[in-house]
Parts: sequence; C-alpha cells; structure tokens
Amino acid sequence: MRCFSILLLTICVSALSAQDKKTNDDILGVWLTGSGNAKVEIFKKGSTYQGKIVWLVEPVNPATGKPKTDVNHPDKTQHNRPLMGLINLWGFVYAGDNTWDEGHIYDPKNGKEYKCVITMKDKNNLNVRGFVGITLIGRNDAWTRSKP
Repeated sequence: MRCFSILLLTICVSALSAQDKKTNDDILGVWLTGSGNAKVEIFKKGSTYQGKIVWLVEPVNPATGKPKTDVNHPDKTQHNRPLMGLINLWGFVYAGDNTWDEGHIYDPKNGKEYKCVITMKDKNNLNVRGFVGITLIGRNDAWTRSKP
C-alpha cells in the first residue's frame, strides 16, 4: 500500500509540473499587435521569453522602395537595422497567474524602450502593458494570436 501511495504522489507531482510548464509556454507563438500593423513572434531564449517582428502591414518604405528600418532609434548607428526580425520584446520571465514580467518592449514608431508586463487573458489574447517607472504610468495594447 505504501508503494502505491508513493507512486500516486509521484504521478500527481509529475502531472502538476507538466501542467505548470505548459502554462509557462502558452505565450509562445505569433501575435498580431493591437494596431494590426505588425506581428510579433514570442519565443523562449534560455530561461526568458522574447519577441521579434515577423510581419509588417507595410514592410517597405514607400519613399525609398526599400525595407523599413529603425529610423526612430535614438542611437543613429541603429537607423539602418531592418524592422523585420527586430527583437522588440526581451527579458520576460513567467511570474505565475498567466503573467510574464521583468521584461522590456521597444516601440520602433517612437524609438523608445519601456518596462513591460504581459498578461494572458485567454489562449488567444494578450494584454501588453508598457510603462515608465511604475505600471500606473503606461499604456495597454491588446494582442491576438495569429497564424505564422
């Protein structure tokens, strides 16, 4: 009977551990930003989560006919880096309760970096909150899961 109890406990712990791991990685995938102008692929790198721009509604600069670059970055040496493939989310860790925090988000529209918290409302909807200093001083953006 004791062996059965230990076996049952082991199975339960393994199931809970596997379930928690799945929750950690639910954020993985491609997400359409709230404006609908870009898609960001969120992936895991080591123990943290990050995201890169994988689609733009307008990937080419109409004035030059060339792919859009990071022209609003405060460091002028970065102005030639392409927006496609640009890492614009980084450093996120799973905090539990469908929340990833300790991360940063970069907005190529204004060239600014913000602290960021991501909360998963359900399997297809994220609340992305960029902020300065404390979370009260910030802005929410609703992202929806998209096909790659």
